Amino acid sequence: MYGSVAPYLYPHIKQLLNLNLMLKGKKILIGISGSIAAYKSILLVRLLVKAGAEVKVIMTPAAGQFVSPLVLSTLSGNPVVTDLVSGDNWENHVMLGRWADVFVMAPLSCNTLAKMANGLCDNILLAVYLSATCPVAAAPAMDEDMWHHAATRRNLEQLAKDGVHIFPVGHGELASGLFGAGRMAEPEEIFHALTAKYFRSTELQGQKALVTAGPTYEAIDPVRFIGNHSSGKMGFALAASLYLRGADVVLVTGPTAQQLPYADITVTEVTTAAQMLEACKEQAISADIVVMAAAVADYRPVEAAPEKIKKKEQGLTLELTKTEDILAYIGQHRRDNQFIAGFALETEHEREHALEKMKKKNTDCIILNSLRDTAAGFGFDTNQVTILHRSGDEQIIPLQSKKTVADEIVSFIIKYRNEK
Repeated sequence: MYGSVAPYLYPHIKQLLNLNLMLKGKKILIGISGSIAAYKSILLVRLLVKAGAEVKVIMTPAAGQFVSPLVLSTLSGNPVVTDLVSGDNWENHVMLGRWADVFVMAPLSCNTLAKMANGLCDNILLAVYLSATCPVAAAPAMDEDMWHHAATRRNLEQLAKDGVHIFPVGHGELASGLFGAGRMAEPEEIFHALTAKYFRSTELQGQKALVTAGPTYEAIDPVRFIGNHSSGKMGFALAASLYLRGADVVLVTGPTAQQLPYADITVTEVTTAAQMLEACKEQAISADIVVMAAAVADYRPVEAAPEKIKKKEQGLTLELTKTEDILAYIGQHRRDNQFIAGFALETEHEREHALEKMKKKNTDCIILNSLRDTAAGFGFDTNQVTILHRSGDEQIIPLQSKKTVADEIVSFIIKYRNEK
């Protein structure tokens, strides 16, 4: 069984490494019904366990034809429940439904969907569902024609009325060979949706956070630009961390390949420093927290050529002019009780330059990156920083994943914001 799913798991290893323990102590019950998509439940269980959750699994008899209970019990660390009665033992379905913080049906087959919608109870999974006192969510999986059938539509509507949260299905290749709607949502999508819906913190609830990320590109001509090596990973990690702590997040990002797993984060995409400035002016007015993690170009060409500049033997001279300093503008126009954090990427006299920047830009703290640090800064999945606060306090965050660094930075912001 491990050999059959390994190729599916390989692309998701990086995701596993960045989870930390964001669901530590949470109790999640996974229900698996008879669908070829049951192989995806293996990775879902793995993601949840790696994030610190305690996971138990229930399977219908048909599900065992698609995925091994042994694999799931090994990954979850708990016995897999497949029957109401096993030998001389009776499974307490009532207690299972009371034990969990959330019960997730993944995959939910067309057959089990119909039974749930009509209150049938002919297996352990349905018995737990009908006695569950925790929230219930479901990830349907079926072929396209079944997905669009009127009976399926009615059953989905009934489940929604009964309070079951339905994850949207995907669109793509199906087990029948057709291409269309009905694919079970990917494990990462379910993982992030569960986290956002049921496990967000309330520490920053009601607070708006503005985050900038990525580089800016300043056009030389239609095909060339002045830019830098920023990947946007740090800024995106900060936006996600602030969101999971309860904030309403707006992310203003330059050109980057990064993606956010949370649809509720508002994203504004820009290209130039001038565009980023305008977006920040609009959003900073109402922001309670501002984290400026973007690597904004300090200079731009005075004029961008309207056509591609042809190569010349004697070389090319560009006249550059300064871009407006976004962080300085935000600091100059800051509101009362607004917390502003800036970044400083330095190559020499790091601490001295960072402290000078914090004072000059009127920020509450500066997050110092040094290009001297190995495996930190542009392009890496890891980072190490020193946070310098205007009070003189500082915190050193050693080399670790950018997600963990982001979480530490957000904890620092919450601590000092609460002390204001």
